[in-house]
Amino acid sequence: MNWTCKHTWKKSSVNTLWCLLGCSLGDFGTILYFQNIEHALSTWEVMTLAIMNGLITSILLETFILSKQMILKEAFKVAIGMSFISMIAMEASMNIIDFMLTGGAKLNWWIIPIMLFVGFITPLPYNYYRLKKWGYGCH
Repeated sequence: MNWTCKHTWKKSSVNTLWCLLGCSLGDFGTILYFQNIEHALSTWEVMTLAIMNGLITSILLETFILSKQMILKEAFKVAIGMSFISMIAMEASMNIIDFMLTGGAKLNWWIIPIMLFVGFITPLPYNYYRLKKWGYGCH
């Protein structure tokens, strides 16, 4: 496989950024919500909800983007089928970093850029590989 194609790196980077936007909206929103209310949930429960909400918001965003190119039902199928592995890798990596650096389910000014960077870099090679091998992407 040729890993030096600038066009494919650019396209896979754009696809990964869209996925990151969707994942981080749900993930960060959930963590921020639970940071600001009193609750009895454990850190693991909050992080699990954050991951699930990140996956949901990413699927919704990608479905919306793809619905401009195809019918809604097909857009949903493509969003689930083509990028779910990327979303899971992204969510897992972001939350592992959060846990390792803050103890988990804590957002502050310095952790967010680190989480976003790791969330972007983790699925990027897979997205590049997928584009090169099959000639398609999420967006």
